[in-house]
Amino acid sequence: MKKILLMGNPNVGKSVVFSRLTGINVITSNYPGTTVEFTKGHIKLGNEAIEVIDVPGTYTLEPILSAEEVAVEMLKRATEAKDSIVVNIVDATNLERNLNLTLQLLKKDIPVIVALNLWDEAGHIGVSIDVEKLQRILGVPVVPTVAITGEGIKKLVETLPEAKKGDYQFENTERWHEIGRIVERVQIVKHRHHTFLERLGDFTVRPFSGIPTAIIILLLTFKIVRFIGEGLINHLLNPLFNDFYLPLITKMVDTILPIKFFHNLLLGTTVDPLGSLGVLTAGLYIPLVVVLPYLFSFYLALSFLEDWGYLPRLAVLLDNVFHRLGLHGYSSIPVILGLGCKVPAIFAARILETRREKLIAIALIMMSAPCLPQTAMILSIIAPFGGNYLFLIFSLLLLVSIITSIILNKLLKGETPELLCEIPPYRIPKLSLLMRKVWLRLSSFVREAVPLIILGILFIAILDLSGVIDYVSRILGVPIFYILGLPPETVVVMISGFLRKDVSIALLAPFNLSPQQLIIACIFLVLYLPCIATFSVMVKELDLKDAVKLIVILFFSGLLVGGILNLFFKTFGA
Repeated sequence: MKKILLMGNPNVGKSVVFSRLTGINVITSNYPGTTVEFTKGHIKLGNEAIEVIDVPGTYTLEPILSAEEVAVEMLKRATEAKDSIVVNIVDATNLERNLNLTLQLLKKDIPVIVALNLWDEAGHIGVSIDVEKLQRILGVPVVPTVAITGEGIKKLVETLPEAKKGDYQFENTERWHEIGRIVERVQIVKHRHHTFLERLGDFTVRPFSGIPTAIIILLLTFKIVRFIGEGLINHLLNPLFNDFYLPLITKMVDTILPIKFFHNLLLGTTVDPLGSLGVLTAGLYIPLVVVLPYLFSFYLALSFLEDWGYLPRLAVLLDNVFHRLGLHGYSSIPVILGLGCKVPAIFAARILETRREKLIAIALIMMSAPCLPQTAMILSIIAPFGGNYLFLIFSLLLLVSIITSIILNKLLKGETPELLCEIPPYRIPKLSLLMRKVWLRLSSFVREAVPLIILGILFIAILDLSGVIDYVSRILGVPIFYILGLPPETVVVMISGFLRKDVSIALLAPFNLSPQQLIIACIFLVLYLPCIATFSVMVKELDLKDAVKLIVILFFSGLLVGGILNLFFKTFGA
């Protein structure tokens, strides 16, 4: 046995079983030639390290979705290699639906073990399953488990060497008849009253009550993400960086490389780590001090909602709205998260199936509204002129994003898949598993995105020190003046926006712009380019070609909207 494939329907606790078996030293990868992710780790059996693979969730071995195709392909390769076993994770609260995949697996030439997960919840809702009888019928080991608490996991590990190939016979056309017969023989359901969590589940999925509830939950989530993120920045990371790291690294660089060029390249030309363009200052400050705290708080909130069971309900509620934009309900999660920070929002777009959906969703993320820091800066600059101006900015951004999404939906070939998701019952999240999931996601960001951000800062610093940015500013200043009606010198602000967009908005203050010019500048700065952290993640999640295409769309959308607004204000006044 060299590999263990964990296979099961979505939302059966497969990833929790994986986490229990492998710990935290795992690798998340895209399956070759696809955007479908799978995770792999290792478990020790005696002196042997066995690879454990968390196969994408699937309801059947007759695939419809890309994730199901990947699951079938992984099973096929494992079967051909004859060195693997399958641990089929089954939701004990929904035995009938889950046995469809189980019976298909038993027909394959590969040893199988069945893990009856959510065993405790089955008991809570009055479902009793005769494990020994089910084991005799299927002809393979069956182990009850409660992955969230670890109950039964040790027994599952001890049973791994006993995995057997299935000998249960039936005809394909009679599969559901056979499933019904098995369930009738092994399962007893007793009447019981709904629990509070079950009533809450019904309340939050019905449109009349679910949509107001969703708004309240999202607002609370938004506030929690901001509270935790800002608290970490202001009270922990900023003081650590400015009071300890910055003096130390400055002394080291000036001692080891007392040359002005290297000082400016590594530490920047200003003491402000954000605007310094230093590889060792801005290169670390942006991802680790500015982005990471929001990413941590976001992933904490996301993991809680995920483990609680709320995200599938949110997706169902918003599915009709997003379908009109060429997306399905799960797209609502990254789009809403983009109101806080674009980086985790783009990471969250991984849940979407196709390249087409990702492109439309990321365009919507980038254009629908500013990120939280940008919003704060826009409020501080525009609010003194009145609420009407604020309403105009946010309404125009939303309108532009919707129009762009509709156009992309028409231009990009392909169909929007239907939302096929199982709505799990509400469950109380377990803190240790919650934090483990957050750690896995954060480590992925540090491993993948941080090096790209540092390289981006290095590239911009070289351009700045060589005078290229000043030269480009002078060339672009004139067309910016004519198209947007802004002073030519504001081009420097726009170029700095690639480093940090909210800071660039704040830098508009010294130019004494009119309210109309501020509106144009704010909208353009929100749309025209992603910040360097967002750009790095876009390249990672799409590819360089698609990321550049999207940036071109963003830039010309910003230029077009700004130009139209400038013409409108000149023609009709305020």
